[in-house]
Amino acid sequence: MSSANDPPSRKGRVAQIWATSWLSGLRYSLVTLVVVSGIAGLLVSEFHFRSTSAQPRITLGDDAGELRTLYANAEDVAAGKRLAESSCAGCHGISGVSTSAGVPHLAGQRAAYLYLELKNYQAGVRGVTAMNNAVKFLSQDALFEVSAYFASLAPPQPSATNGAIAATLDPVQVGKTAAAGCAGCHGETGVSKTSGMPSLVGLDPKYLVAAMKAYKSGQRKNDLMKSMVANVSDATMDTIALYYGLQKAERAQTPAPGDRAAGAGASAACAACHGTEGVGGSAAIPSIAGQDAQYLAVALQAYRQRSRAEETMKGIAASLDDDTIKNLSAYYAAQEPKQPNVRKPLTVDEWSQRCDRCHGVNGNSTDPRLPALAGQRLDYLEKVLHDYQTGARKSPQMAAMSDMLTDHDIDSLAAHYAAQKAGVVVYVIVPAR
Repeated sequence: MSSANDPPSRKGRVAQIWATSWLSGLRYSLVTLVVVSGIAGLLVSEFHFRSTSAQPRITLGDDAGELRTLYANAEDVAAGKRLAESSCAGCHGISGVSTSAGVPHLAGQRAAYLYLELKNYQAGVRGVTAMNNAVKFLSQDALFEVSAYFASLAPPQPSATNGAIAATLDPVQVGKTAAAGCAGCHGETGVSKTSGMPSLVGLDPKYLVAAMKAYKSGQRKNDLMKSMVANVSDATMDTIALYYGLQKAERAQTPAPGDRAAGAGASAACAACHGTEGVGGSAAIPSIAGQDAQYLAVALQAYRQRSRAEETMKGIAASLDDDTIKNLSAYYAAQEPKQPNVRKPLTVDEWSQRCDRCHGVNGNSTDPRLPALAGQRLDYLEKVLHDYQTGARKSPQMAAMSDMLTDHDIDSLAAHYAAQKAGVVVYVIVPAR
């Protein structure tokens, strides 16, 4: 067995052996063979998988000091425990299981990753925090030993509730649930069946959110709508608008009395903003194709009476008589609505498949220099992803990945990985042949 005092500047490589996909659904061991300058170690971890996708092979350089953690001995771990008791236990717990909000679990984390992050704290790469002061004067041996100690501990058990949380955080499902109270007036999928009630399909989600906020603030006058959205958060409004934006755009199932041909002739003034067939080209301007005719007529009358605030519409509606309003409404109600350009967000399973490429299946990293996510604190995972988004924490790869995440995606991913069972990782050092 190599001594902890052996120099870390060893050449080597990591070769990963993956079980084939026909073992899908079975319990089996994932084995990673680590060869470090004639010393072979087996990293064995048990998981429940459906399938695997190979992680990239790692090439280790001459100065890969973090590899020293792969062959720590019992004395190194004992020394690391003594340091953890005096310097780390207050925040991370002597067992490496944090009970403090926003403070990560360290038990069972990959030792090489811990070593590298401690070096980053020493160098100031991770910003100015209490961790900088905690590790500022520690030697390289001390960093190595405390990393080896925390990595040797059994990882924490995941919270049983986090999986259920992740399942409820799909934004489309959240929006559908929140929109249940709207169905009585606007139809179950946002297609109106009641004259005077607008359809909510075919609208850009940004427009729909702006409309809800206008009712909430009183800018739009409607006591019923104001009461309906009074306690709806901005985030929930986003999911409601997303849900309706993804529903099939259909014409309102309501009567549209009026002369459509006459309405088409009178629509020239509307086409510049709403399009010749009522499909707007801007999120700030509603599409009115297929909209309920009575709702359109009431809206135009409100603009004409100046009780609805929008200066451009007030000017256009001022010259319209009742017959023209009726005919315009009939014309636009007869037009075919168009599906807005709304991307259906990835599910938490789809996002986690991307994350697993680097962090291992279900967040159990097989790369000793990439962190395991399984069983980590939910609030810590949320904070880290937000920090990568804002640039408070630096990583080109993580910045690119997190930039695409919505708040709901972050909440779902954090809950997903916090609910995963962390695999027990054991390094077995065997003599070289």
